[in-house]
Amino acid sequence: MPENDSPDVGLVRIAQSYLRSRPWLPGHRSFPTDSQPPRPRSDEGLGREIAAAYEAAPRDGDRRTAELYERLTEENLAQFEAVTAAGVRVLPWQGPHQPYSSSADLRRSFHATGSLRVFLTRHGYGSDGGTSAHPLQRPSPVVTDGIRFAHNDVFRAVHDLFGHCMFANSFGVGGEFTASYCHLLMYPRPLHLLLFTEQVAQICWFFYGPHVLDEHGSPRRPGDPRYVAPRDRPYPPQKWFLLDPGLLERYLSLFDPLEDS
Repeated sequence: MPENDSPDVGLVRIAQSYLRSRPWLPGHRSFPTDSQPPRPRSDEGLGREIAAAYEAAPRDGDRRTAELYERLTEENLAQFEAVTAAGVRVLPWQGPHQPYSSSADLRRSFHATGSLRVFLTRHGYGSDGGTSAHPLQRPSPVVTDGIRFAHNDVFRAVHDLFGHCMFANSFGVGGEFTASYCHLLMYPRPLHLLLFTEQVAQICWFFYGPHVLDEHGSPRRPGDPRYVAPRDRPYPPQKWFLLDPGLLERYLSLFDPLEDS
């Protein structure tokens, strides 16, 4: 399905209803609901800079970051409840590999079945106990088909729905940037830097991290014998911290501004 396909009307309505229910909505930056969202201007240099900052950052955050993650999990659960109350089924995927081969496959399957399969965090990262475990790896209240979702599973589900399915955003760099931008606008402003670090920085690391760079610091291209295809790349290291707010502002500047509501 092409990236310029029309918005998913059902998901748009769920998103609109959800945003109207949130106490932080007044004065909040709106998101497009009747047309395609703005596409980002390309800036590979910024992507590489964000990836390098993520790579160099420490693994663990501080008390303020932990408190922001607590609020993030609350918002994720509220979004999850909104979609499931509207009849969307979110199910754990327990097969090999990822449940979808592409964003088009994800969207096509969702339209055909009204359900979303989630690749479980425990299969991608394993379990990580102890006091330094990533906050999103902890168990959530959601239990489906006898499987308790981690908070990261809940987050992945609502991101796939509101980030990728609602506006048909791809799994490429531009599509992931737009998906993160769309989903960012469904959260209160105090969470935007955390979401940027959790989503955009990990995207940048995947596409521009040290595993894909040559000796000059440039991404290897197809045809290079040491090029690593996306399907063979490692997941980003799981860290919980906050990037420099200036990087968030530069990321947002890649998009044409939306009017405030």
